[in-house]
Amino acid sequence: MNDATPIDSGAGAAIGHSACPHDCPSTCALEVDLLAHNRIGRVRGDAENSYTAGVICAKVARYAERIHHPERLLKPLIRAGAKGEGKWKEASFDAALDLIAEKFIKAEAEFGSETVWPNFYAGTMGLVQRDGINRLRHTKRYSNHFGSFCTNMAWTGFTMGAGALRGPDPREMAKSDCVVIWGTNAVSTQVNVMTHAIRARKERGAKIVVIDIYDNPTMKQADVKILVKPGTDGAFACAVMHVLFREGLADRDYLNKFSDEPAGLESHLQTRTPEWAEAICGVPASEIEDFARLVGNTKRTFFRLGYGFTRQRNGVVNMHAALSLAVVTGSFQYEGGGAFHSNSDIFRLDKSLVEGTRYFDPGLRWLDQSKIGRVLTGDAEALNGGPPVTAMLVQNTNPANVAPEQRKVIEGLRREDLFVAVHEQFMTDTAQLADVVLPATMFLEHDDIYRGGGHQHIILGPKLVDPPEGPRQNHDVIEGLGERLGVSDREGFGLTPREHINYMLAKRGLGDFESFKADKWADVQADFDEAHFLNGFGHRDGKFRFKPDWTKTPAANKPPRRMGPQGPVDQLPEFPDHVELIESADTEHPFRLATSPSRSFLNSSFAETPSSRTKEKRPVLMLHPEDAAALGIADGDRVELGNTRGDLAMHARLDPGQRRGVVIHEGLWPNSAFEGGEGINTLTGADACAPYGGAAFHDTRVWVKKA
Repeated sequence: MNDATPIDSGAGAAIGHSACPHDCPSTCALEVDLLAHNRIGRVRGDAENSYTAGVICAKVARYAERIHHPERLLKPLIRAGAKGEGKWKEASFDAALDLIAEKFIKAEAEFGSETVWPNFYAGTMGLVQRDGINRLRHTKRYSNHFGSFCTNMAWTGFTMGAGALRGPDPREMAKSDCVVIWGTNAVSTQVNVMTHAIRARKERGAKIVVIDIYDNPTMKQADVKILVKPGTDGAFACAVMHVLFREGLADRDYLNKFSDEPAGLESHLQTRTPEWAEAICGVPASEIEDFARLVGNTKRTFFRLGYGFTRQRNGVVNMHAALSLAVVTGSFQYEGGGAFHSNSDIFRLDKSLVEGTRYFDPGLRWLDQSKIGRVLTGDAEALNGGPPVTAMLVQNTNPANVAPEQRKVIEGLRREDLFVAVHEQFMTDTAQLADVVLPATMFLEHDDIYRGGGHQHIILGPKLVDPPEGPRQNHDVIEGLGERLGVSDREGFGLTPREHINYMLAKRGLGDFESFKADKWADVQADFDEAHFLNGFGHRDGKFRFKPDWTKTPAANKPPRRMGPQGPVDQLPEFPDHVELIESADTEHPFRLATSPSRSFLNSSFAETPSSRTKEKRPVLMLHPEDAAALGIADGDRVELGNTRGDLAMHARLDPGQRRGVVIHEGLWPNSAFEGGEGINTLTGADACAPYGGAAFHDTRVWVKKA
C-alpha cells in the first residue's frame, strides 16, 4: 500500500509526506512529488514543519536522480569469480537467502554462533529498517555489535557534563542574539541550523560565530570566524573561560547553584591564558579575548555544538570543554541561550520488538565497528575473546570505504574463508567484495519511522511509491533469514513494519500508524525548564560536572562491561583542558589531515549521483599556499600523501582557509575515484578514543610531497 495526499494539479499528480532517512541530525520533513505509482519528481522540505521550515539540502532535493538511477541494483547476485573480480551470476531472491542461511549454519557449526557478525550502521536512520538486524543477531546469539563510528566522543563529552543528551529547543536559535556554530559545517551537513541562525541575524541583528578548522561554506556565512587547529578546541574553550572569570563575566550565582566545582574550575583556569591557548590552537590571543567578551556580555548566546570537532582522540575533552563554556556564562537561563548538541534522550521510542531485546545477551562477545579491519585480519584483542569472523551480513553501511585502516578492512574482506552477504542499493566498495549482493529498497519504497536528533520531531515515513521489480526492504531480508535459520517464531518476528511502528507509537502514547500519518510528525520537545536544565542537570544531584568521573558516568553509547573503558583513560584531565592525545604532527609527518564531509556526499551515500560527482569534480587535497610553496606545489599539481598506514595520490587545491600545517580532504569519494583504488580512510587510524571508544576520523598525521 502507498500513502499519498492528492493535490489539485489538473494532471492527477499527488504529493507524499516523508522524512529524510540519511545519517544527518536534521532528519528533514519532506514533501515528495509523486508522478506515478513507481516514480517521483522533486523533493522539498515541508514548510509546515517548524524545524525543517521548508528547507532541505540540494542532494536530497535531487533524490529522483538516486531512486531512478540506471546503475541501481535490481537483482540478487552471487559471486562467480575471485573476490573483487566483478564476475557475478544472477539468482532469485529465495535462492540467495537460502545460500546465506546455508553459509551461516555451516560457519556456526564449525566455530559457534559468535563467528557470525551482522554488521550495520546508519545508511538509513529508520528504526524498523535499520535496527531489525539486531533481532536476528539476538535470537541467533551472533556476535554483538559496538557501533562506534559517529557519536561516541560527542555524546560522551556532553553527558559527562550535562548528565543527559538533550538541550534547549534548537528552534530557539532564531531568538538568539549570538549563535555559535562550533565544529559542524552546517551549510553542507545540517542546513536547517543555518535557517534558524540566519533568521536571528535578520530579525534580531544576532552575530553568527563559526568555530572550525577551515574556511568551509558555513564559515563563509559567519560574522565572526574562529579558525582553530584540529584537536585544540579544548584549549580555546579554556582560554575563553579564563577571560570570563578574569573579567567578571562568569555568572557566579548560576555556577554556585548549578555546578559541582566552580571554584576548582576557576583555580584550574588561572594558567589557561589566551597566550597559552594561542600557542596550541593558533587563534590569536586578542581574538580569544574578543570572543569571550562577546559571549560573556550576550546572555542569549546559543552554542550549537557539532560532531566534527569531537572526531579527535581527545574529542570527549573538547566537547566537555565547549559545553562548560555555556555553563560559565549562565546562558542556559535564557530563551535563545544555552548549548545544544543532540535531543536523543527525549524520543523514548520502544524498540524492544524491532531489536528482539528479550534475547539480548551482553555476555556474548562484542566487536567494535571501528576496528573491523583488525577484526577481519584476526587481531586477538579486536576479536575480544571469540572465534574468527567467518560469516557476515552487511546492511546500511559500506565499511570498505568508510571504516578506518582501510587496507586491513579490504584485506579481511578478501579472505576466501569469510562469507559476506551485502544488502545494498548500489555496487559499493563493500558490495564489490561480497559473495552475495542483495538489492535493497530506498526510503520512499517502504514504511518506517524516524526521530530527529538535531531537533525534536518524530516523523513518519510511509511507503509512497512501489520499488522496481527486484529490491526488497531490510525488514524482508531479516524476516526471510529468520525463517530459514529457525527463529521466526521468536518475539518480534512475523510482524509487518507498520505493526512494529504501531507498537512503538502506542507505547509512546502517540496513537497508531493511521492516526500519526494524518499528523505527519509529533513534536516531543521538553518544556523550557527541563530543556534548559533549570530543574537541574541530569546527574543525581542536579549539578553540572566540571570535574567528571570519566569511567563511571553513564553515556548514550557506553561500551558494555565486557569491553570496559577504552583508550588512554588515565590521561584524561581532571577539569576542562587540552590534552595531547591527538596524533600530533612530527618530523616524519609534518601535516595534520582532516577528512571533512563534502557538500554533495553524505558519508559514502550520493557518491553515485551524477550531479553530486559533477559538483565535487575530483578528490583534492586543500593546502595552505605557504605550505605548498615550501613543497614546490602549485594549484592543481598531483600530490602524494601518506603515513605508516598507507599512501595515495590526488590533486592539490591551494586555499589559505586553514592554519599552516593543516591539510583538508573533503569526501567521502569511492575508493575507485582515486588512482590506486584506495580511498582516504587508508590513512585514518582505528585506535579507540578514551574513555568510551569511537573513531578519530579527523585526527591523522601525514607527509605530503609533490608527485
